[in-house]
Amino acid sequence: MSTVESPRWSGWRRLGARPRPVMAALLAVVLTVGAVGSSWAGPSVSSAPAGQGVFTIARLRYPGGGDWYGDPSSLPNLLAQLQRRCGIPCAEHDVVVTLDSEELYAHPFLYATGHGVIDLSEEDLARLRRYLEAGGFLWVDDNYGFDTSFRAMVSRLYPDRQLVPLGSDHPIYRSWYDLPGLPKVHEHDGDPAQGFALFLDGRMAIFYSWSSDIGDGLEDPQVHGDPPQVREAAMQMGINVCIWALTQP
Repeated sequence: MSTVESPRWSGWRRLGARPRPVMAALLAVVLTVGAVGSSWAGPSVSSAPAGQGVFTIARLRYPGGGDWYGDPSSLPNLLAQLQRRCGIPCAEHDVVVTLDSEELYAHPFLYATGHGVIDLSEEDLARLRRYLEAGGFLWVDDNYGFDTSFRAMVSRLYPDRQLVPLGSDHPIYRSWYDLPGLPKVHEHDGDPAQGFALFLDGRMAIFYSWSSDIGDGLEDPQVHGDPPQVREAAMQMGINVCIWALTQP
């Protein structure tokens, strides 16, 4: 299958070698230019509904009965801190997309979470495969109970590939904040937090945070009552994932 790449996305990835103070300014320029729209050898796409010159996260509304809408305050909080701490112009809110939405290709960062089942049709799997192979990035955060269903979906998406466990020395844990690995927000079964990834031609296309509950840690403080240090660790990890997705080589 041939790879179709958006000039906007490839431009973001080229920023990976830039020093951090320069990176934020360059990201703002690329975002402003990229939001005008791109020409694709595929389905027609619309410009980002969040507005020109801003970054947002697209939350995936998936079929299967899982609560794709979980942790509703998490992504707005992450976007606000990404702008405040990193200087990247961000929308106030995430946007909701489906895999058959024309808006999908306006957003290089896709997010999915839940406790239940994700059940994609063959058509949706093909759409997700095309999105990832065109340079898109998917962060899946297991909100406890999502693991079995998600892994089954990945095995259908790429039967010849596997989710690879990431060591604590992987650069995703150093992309902005220096973390010792994936933070542990909620205990659940007591398993240690573990990050996994699926790679396409050496590029991380999917990041999977398991037994961690980063999304819970990003929520408003009163939702789960987590201590400040736990919420801060979750926020630092969320920012690291965003920066990594936008700048990885």
